[in-house]
Amino acid sequence: MTPDAVRIAVTASWAATGIGLGLWLWGWLAVRNPIQKLRFHDCGIVLVFSAIIARVLVQARALTPIDWLLLVLAPVFIAAALWRLSRTMNLPGGGGNP
Repeated sequence: MTPDAVRIAVTASWAATGIGLGLWLWGWLAVRNPIQKLRFHDCGIVLVFSAIIARVLVQARALTPIDWLLLVLAPVFIAAALWRLSRTMNLPGGGGNP
C-alpha cells in the first residue's frame, strides 16, 4: 500500500498537534522562567493551529461553520504567537542571542 499525499498530510498534522501540545504542557509544568514559558506556549500554539488548518483543508467533506471559524481565527493566533516569539527572542532568558 502506497501512502498518498492526503494521508501523509493528516499524519504529519497529528504529529505536529502532539508536539505542540507537548510544548504547551512542558511550558506549564517544567519551565519556571516566564519568558521561556511564553515562548514554549507560542511554539505550541503555532504547531497546533497550523495542524488544524492542514486537517481542515484536506478533509473530504464540506466545510462547516466551525471549520470556517477555525480557518479565520487560526491565522490570527499563529500571527500573534509568531509576533510574540520575534519580540521575546533577544530578551534575557528568551532563548536568542543577547
